Amino acid sequence: MHDKDVTDLTVVSSLDGSAERALWFRPHGVDGGPLVVGLHTWSYDRFNQLQQMLPFCRERGWSLLLPEFRGPNLKSNPRAPQACGSALACQDVFDAISELQSGQGFSPSELFLLGGSGGGHMALMLAAQRPALWGGVSCWVPITDLPAWHEENPDYSVDIEACCGGAPGGGDQIDRDYLRRSPLSYAQELAGVKLSVHHGRYDPVVSYRHTMKLVAELERLQPANFFFEIFNGGHDIRYEVAFRWFDELKGEAGEGARLSG
Repeated sequence: MHDKDVTDLTVVSSLDGSAERALWFRPHGVDGGPLVVGLHTWSYDRFNQLQQMLPFCRERGWSLLLPEFRGPNLKSNPRAPQACGSALACQDVFDAISELQSGQGFSPSELFLLGGSGGGHMALMLAAQRPALWGGVSCWVPITDLPAWHEENPDYSVDIEACCGGAPGGGDQIDRDYLRRSPLSYAQELAGVKLSVHHGRYDPVVSYRHTMKLVAELERLQPANFFFEIFNGGHDIRYEVAFRWFDELKGEAGEGARLSG
């Protein structure tokens, strides 16, 4: 990391007292204002999204928080059971936000959440934990059903087992853990979130059906602020689309032309 405007923070977990790391970009001369919480993907750490998200925040004069939330969801991570949407991992993000809010005063309407793939999974988990916290959640190619993904993508099955304690069907406790870490279990909570979910139709890593399952569950609940698209692409995150939506939520983007019949 070579950007002098990016600080490497240490935040003490309010659950287990561990020292957890996060990156924070604060624009020069800006107090408060929007804060984007950017989430790393399945196999990486807090540095994963820095170069992708930082330019969009810098040009807007917005702050950026990149938490690590117990590291990658990999067997090689000795803390794998604490990663992958666990209560500890979620609290790491909330603790980091609280530390910044105490000094900067970010309001909920100015707090945006952005993640793709494993970061999309985590975005949905965080949104479900505290629906009222977020001014907008932009989620890309997410894993919504961990037991299904375990069967669909053997490249990641060993890592999923490391996070959840074994394979699906390995016991009641293991199966409960899979459900607790699957966003599909939280449709009721997610229905109260200002949420936009995007998935590539030709995604070879996480099938677009993960998003369609979530859509089916949420639409039954008639959410007021849920948006989704199945786009012509693969396992992608389109940062310009996400930040354009955040601009709209802040009232800083132009409107489209309304069609007549």
